[in-house]
Amino acid sequence: MQDSMNPLLVMKGIVKQFPGVRALDGVDLEVRPGEVHCLLGQNGAGKSTLIKTLAGVHQPNEGTIRLGDREIRPANPTDAIHAGIATMYQELDLVDGLSVADNIFLGHEKAAFGFTRTGAAQREATRLLASLGHGEIHPGTEVRELPPAGRQVVSMARALSHEARLIVMDEPSAALAHDEVENLFRIIGELTGKGVAVVYISHRLEEIRRIGHRITVLKDGRTVAMNLDAQKTPTSELVALMTGREVDDVFPARPAPGAHDDRPVLLRVTGLSSGGHFKDVSFEVRAGEIVGLAGLVGSGRSEILEAVYRARACTGTVELDGKAVRGGPSSAVRVGMGFAPEERKAQALLLDQSITANITLGSLKRYSRFGWLDRSKEAKDARQQIDDLELRPADPERPIRNLSGGNQQKAVIARWLLGNVKLLLLDEPTRGVDIGARAELYTVIRRLADSGVAVLLVSSEVPEVLGLADRVLVLREGSVIHEAPARELDEPRVIDMIMEGSAL
Repeated sequence: MQDSMNPLLVMKGIVKQFPGVRALDGVDLEVRPGEVHCLLGQNGAGKSTLIKTLAGVHQPNEGTIRLGDREIRPANPTDAIHAGIATMYQELDLVDGLSVADNIFLGHEKAAFGFTRTGAAQREATRLLASLGHGEIHPGTEVRELPPAGRQVVSMARALSHEARLIVMDEPSAALAHDEVENLFRIIGELTGKGVAVVYISHRLEEIRRIGHRITVLKDGRTVAMNLDAQKTPTSELVALMTGREVDDVFPARPAPGAHDDRPVLLRVTGLSSGGHFKDVSFEVRAGEIVGLAGLVGSGRSEILEAVYRARACTGTVELDGKAVRGGPSSAVRVGMGFAPEERKAQALLLDQSITANITLGSLKRYSRFGWLDRSKEAKDARQQIDDLELRPADPERPIRNLSGGNQQKAVIARWLLGNVKLLLLDEPTRGVDIGARAELYTVIRRLADSGVAVLLVSSEVPEVLGLADRVLVLREGSVIHEAPARELDEPRVIDMIMEGSAL
């Protein structure tokens, strides 16, 4: 990468105004051909608005966009694609009812004389999927039948089908297992080797170190740093730029070794099995202890949490505080379990309802009297949770869809705290959450454990499991293959175990 190379993309002074909100306030971005340019910033910093402006979803109120030697102003996504810009959004814009091939060529169908050339589309789709290392995906399969990783591959194939000069990738690794992330990085390397530029958005700083060339940081709708060296800029500097404050250690301090040995066992799982997902899994979690499950996507991690919560059919026993838990999730809630699922927007939140309504959703009986809700007490309790968890903005009546990912997750946790939870099940608690908000969530989780709550945690990010958990269970193909205190493990060893299937 030569410093003198002319930029492929120059966005200068971009302003985007929504009613009552100045989402972008003069943002600058410069991307060179053949580079991975990383765009960093907390949730709400303006990253999504900026890439939607580049993709033609939004039109800027002020500023200019140059691609190559000409100024462009995409009026819609089709304009952007024709200019050579393809965008992969975090919330994948695929049509479930259409086939893989139809999704890849949606909007630029293979056609002749007004008729779709299905065979040609399927052959080209097969070629694109094979180039991505996923030739096993059949082009005629409906997208709804694919797992999250497969859907991500289809989205990437769609981007490649346009022969774009610039590809924007918004959190492309969020739904991918470790080996699939490695394949993603291989593809990105091949693209940049051909001169294609990639704008890469991720909250995972370790990924940026692996594949990034330069970094631009946004904060509060403004560019606060441009063209930083992705390999040399210290993490502490990046965090300070994104958050406006120093974060010396992302993970809170753990209790001393053996601190939980004399605590009572709150969760006891014995011989838990669920056909095709996991088999004969047994473990315990003590009061105040955080136990992490580490493994690849498909290793049974999330399914084990669902089974403990009684949301998945299984054999074996689950005991909480010495009592067997039978029945469905309502039984689990009654005895003191809380569950924050991976897909919080789809599975845990009422997006159009207020923060208060989402926090009190699991405790409505508490506020019901003769068929009427005690709104005053409900609001008071919700406000207490908002203050305790430092949920921002601290507006109880704000629709929860308007909150950042980190604050939405805090609201889910607050719901269970209101119900005096004994065991908290957390599935990918920081997915899509920026590093500043992650540090806050880690502090909240550790504070809950220190108060005596038992925590069972699933995360695709091995450093997160090792940094937050007290004890780690390593999973492979539905079985626990190793168990150890987190402080006795390191990332390379855990990855070797989940990839190779044997404890080293």
